[in-house]
Amino acid sequence: MAIVEMVMPRMGESVMECTIISILKKVGDAVESDDSVMEVATDKVDTEVPSPYSGIIKEILVKEGDVVAIGNIVMRIETEVTTPQNGSPTPIAEVPEEALALETQFQSLVTSPIQSTAVVPSSGRFYSPLVLNIAQTEGISRQELDQIAGTGTDSRVTKKDILGYLEERKHQPVGAGLASVQNLTSSQNLASAQNKAVTQEASHASSPQSPASIRKTGIEVIPMDRMRRVIMERMLESQRISAHVSSFVETDMTNVVLWRNQIKDEFKKQTGEGITFTPILIEAVVKAIKDFPLINISVEGENIIKKRDINVGMAVALPSGNLIVPVIHNADQYSLIGLAKKVNELANRARQNKLTPDDLAGGTYTVSNIGSFGNIMGTPIILQPQVAIMAFGAIQKRPVVIETPQGDVIGVRSMMYISHSYDHRVVDGALGGMFVKRVSDYLEKFDLKRSPF
Repeated sequence: MAIVEMVMPRMGESVMECTIISILKKVGDAVESDDSVMEVATDKVDTEVPSPYSGIIKEILVKEGDVVAIGNIVMRIETEVTTPQNGSPTPIAEVPEEALALETQFQSLVTSPIQSTAVVPSSGRFYSPLVLNIAQTEGISRQELDQIAGTGTDSRVTKKDILGYLEERKHQPVGAGLASVQNLTSSQNLASAQNKAVTQEASHASSPQSPASIRKTGIEVIPMDRMRRVIMERMLESQRISAHVSSFVETDMTNVVLWRNQIKDEFKKQTGEGITFTPILIEAVVKAIKDFPLINISVEGENIIKKRDINVGMAVALPSGNLIVPVIHNADQYSLIGLAKKVNELANRARQNKLTPDDLAGGTYTVSNIGSFGNIMGTPIILQPQVAIMAFGAIQKRPVVIETPQGDVIGVRSMMYISHSYDHRVVDGALGGMFVKRVSDYLEKFDLKRSPF
């Protein structure tokens, strides 16, 4: 028998840490390879973590609510076989190469200087990339960061700690931030200071309301769930980062509508899949990206990163009212049938909360079919680090002027508005406008005689 260490596995591109939601096993339980042992939440999705080993759980090193870095040890398991499912043995003293690479990346982030007027040697504390990014954005020096009391494992500063400190700092005189945080030697003191600040702020309100008065006025206070808080933070961050500009075109969708109506029953019979407008819209976007590859980029500092893969995210509304964006990776390699199947699969798994972190990672361009809610037009917010997003409105029959060789006539056509929001830092009006017009052209010129198979 041997004791092996189970580490927090990789959770998808750009995910560096996750929060333990629940632990599904206890010390002494027998587990089989692939049994789920805990449920975790990332900033992208909730998912279960399987054991890579079969054996008996001897020690659990994390607890519910902990924020754990990818690659950190979470359990020790007694097993007869020291080879996990991927076939590479991992003795107790050995850490997988992937974890070592991540640890190196963490250390480079920890030791990289935070922009500050004072350069102070680091205390040696571990800081997650998220905490470091918040500190740099808000101008918190390393000296200040080292003094913030942490409530995480081994007194680690969590996102909640640093945001709480920032909230407290708002109520301090200029220059008092470091002195204030030095007095907060525990999480209890931090919570007390936050409560005091909230109380002081409430005392200045013109008509403060107690819970009883709130009930009397018929107001219901609904706390945001975790996903809604993440969406809020991401949208505000995107508005701060990108210079949003929008362009619009009106598109004649008559050919697309007629074609879909002609083939949808046979398509369902032949493939077992329903065909909505979404895969047709995505196909047009993919063609336009090939024509204008500088839409398929991201920004890193003063560098433009041009993406070779075309990974299209599609916004999906969940039953909870929240929004999630699964990604069709290498969307240019799918046929229309393939796109229809992938769209249906991702949408169904999203609504059943069965997406994996990799399903949400790596998007290079995003579309939103707001027409499914009866909306005719919208200006969506860019999903970082992408530089553009497209919204398709409702398809409506309207009388329009049609140009013919014999002259202009008025006819009833199926019309749709397309909006294109783009980052004016790197996408100028010409490119942003030409791109959305090209998508429109592909849809208007859709071949009515096209075979769907």
